[in-house]
Amino acid sequence: MNNVPNKECSLGLTSGAPGHPVGNVTKLLIVDDLPENLRALNAIIRADNRAVYQASSGEEALALLLEHDFALAILDVQMPGMDGFELAELMRGTDKTRHIPIVFVSAAGKELNYAFKGYETGAVDFLYKPLDPDAVRSKVNVFVDLHCQRMEIRRRVEEQHTMMNELRAAQEELRYALRVRDEFMSMVAHELRTPLNTLFLGTQMRKMQLERGNLEAFGKPALEKMVEGDGRQIQAMIRLIDDMMDVSRIRSGVLSIRPAWTELQAMLRRLTDDLSRQAQDAGTTFELEAPETVSGWWDEFRIEQVIVNLLTNALRYGGGKPVRIRLTTSDTEARVDVIDQGPGIDEAMQARIFLPYERVAGNGVPSGLGLGLYISRQLAEAHRGTLTVASRPGEGSVFTLALPRQEKPAA
Repeated sequence: MNNVPNKECSLGLTSGAPGHPVGNVTKLLIVDDLPENLRALNAIIRADNRAVYQASSGEEALALLLEHDFALAILDVQMPGMDGFELAELMRGTDKTRHIPIVFVSAAGKELNYAFKGYETGAVDFLYKPLDPDAVRSKVNVFVDLHCQRMEIRRRVEEQHTMMNELRAAQEELRYALRVRDEFMSMVAHELRTPLNTLFLGTQMRKMQLERGNLEAFGKPALEKMVEGDGRQIQAMIRLIDDMMDVSRIRSGVLSIRPAWTELQAMLRRLTDDLSRQAQDAGTTFELEAPETVSGWWDEFRIEQVIVNLLTNALRYGGGKPVRIRLTTSDTEARVDVIDQGPGIDEAMQARIFLPYERVAGNGVPSGLGLGLYISRQLAEAHRGTLTVASRPGEGSVFTLALPRQEKPAA
């Protein structure tokens, strides 16, 4: 008599003692009201990588059926209370248990025609006592193999479903990347075209004046105005190129910070003076509140870059109302608040504005590539600081740059 168990489902299963499953094993259910019958049947069908669950009543069996996924249920027909046929009908009426193969076992004679009734209730086999151990073992192995095949098919379907989801996600990411690339190229072309067109028109006007011999058009006041205008357009293009280079440095992890002893009060005064012409063009003014000097170890060039971004954004979205800049300090940090009185930013947009290429409609001030706040937050975090926004629709916005104060540069 061959008593060597089959290898069950080759899905990385873990062996456990019968009745005490460990890990993902093949589960079998036997139901009989007599303990000696349960012990005998358990001895016949138990094997490595199997867990045999025992129930002495239909009610106890139903509780196990709702909790576990069984490869096979072997039911005794004649039990007090709920008999095997009634249990089978209940199993066939529930989605979770409808698929479980049922084998009936009975000690009654064949003349009672129990087998016919068993097959009517959905049984796959009917066995009479006394049981032939080899026959029982062989039948159980067949149903275990079928269960393993179903589990393997289910696993492959789930893998295919997962792969399809991953493929769809990858396709969506690719479409998004292509859309961002196209939008980025369009923005770059648009933002560079404006200063280039201005420079081109200026050179055409000068060329026309030279061809006409109108040298009076190049007097000192006119030349100063030309040089100033050319410088603004060139600086605009340089800023765009610098932003693109900074994004590349950030993503490649080579953005450099060079801390030095830096004073913020004088920096804010200088920057608001430098941007006063831009504020005038936007129909507004700056209101600086910086009553005391505040110094620390920061990269002056990069902090200027952050503050200029915040100031130009406040002009762009401030609705033509005054922009307040407030400098405060504590023993551990310095804070620069840039406060506008614009339409505000809703909560959903507050997280998005710090993403690259995100732009919202302003008041006519050139909007750039949508990189300013993204770069600024990265620069703040490179200083071990933060850049945050507090805003409500209709109540303006407060952008806060918080920088740690240190006695010497961070390593």
